[in-house]
Amino acid sequence: MAAGVQDQAQRAVRGQASAQVVRLTGLPGIACPCGTARRAFAEAAEGRASLHLVEVKQDSERHYHQRLTEIYYVLSGDGQMEIDGELRALAPGDAVFIPPGVVHRAIPGAAPMTILNFVMPAFDPVDEWVVE
Repeated sequence: MAAGVQDQAQRAVRGQASAQVVRLTGLPGIACPCGTARRAFAEAAEGRASLHLVEVKQDSERHYHQRLTEIYYVLSGDGQMEIDGELRALAPGDAVFIPPGVVHRAIPGAAPMTILNFVMPAFDPVDEWVVE
């Protein structure tokens, strides 16, 4: 048995997901409360986590998740993060930890804002609650 095939068989027996490489910019954009998300790895990671490249829209919507934890990492642009009604400045290189139940939204400044969103467990659209 070839080494690669043997490794895959061993991972399957142990219940481990296979490694994957994804070009996030090549994935289809999906509308979300923050803007447009390109989502990866939800199925590959067996529901453990997903990674989203998000282009934040000017009129992003306040929302929360009942069971998902998110980490936003700002790639480009600056602006603010609204967390339970409090505004915090954001710039490239900043990261924001958002536990379940926290109402939040990113708000871009003058330039477009792009973030990486790490979601644990993997994103589930059923657990996205928009607040008016």
